[in-house]
Amino acid sequence: MVKVSIVEEKDEHNGNSPYASSSSSASSSTDSLSSVESLDLNVDESIFDRVAALVDIVPPTTRHSISSKVSKTASVVKKTGKVFGNLVWIVTTSALLVVLPLALALEDDAKLAAQEREMMEQQQGAQILAGGPSPYPPVDGQQPKALVPPGF
Repeated sequence: MVKVSIVEEKDEHNGNSPYASSSSSASSSTDSLSSVESLDLNVDESIFDRVAALVDIVPPTTRHSISSKVSKTASVVKKTGKVFGNLVWIVTTSALLVVLPLALALEDDAKLAAQEREMMEQQQGAQILAGGPSPYPPVDGQQPKALVPPGF
């Protein structure tokens, strides 16, 4: 663990530090930000290096707590994903085994109904051509005789 301590300079007017102040107050600074930005910084430092350096700042109990919470969350997400995947598998296979044959049967019924309708239209067309009963009302005003079943 890193121990932080405050080092006080004995000579306040020492010009070696860019953070040195001529005033006695530690909160005020007369140096501009440009002098601070002109310092030679380590440019090769990556984000990972900075995060790794934070290990010493965070206490071990907090690190353990964060680690356990992250691992528990990852475990819950993994289990939830597995259950969701199983449910999707069950739904899709059930749809293929139940709904697909039903859809094919309904399509066959629709084809049969269309074929029967077409045959009826052909028969009606043949009756019209053969001189059978006309679907149009008679021109001379006579009503066609209705078919009466025997016994009435």
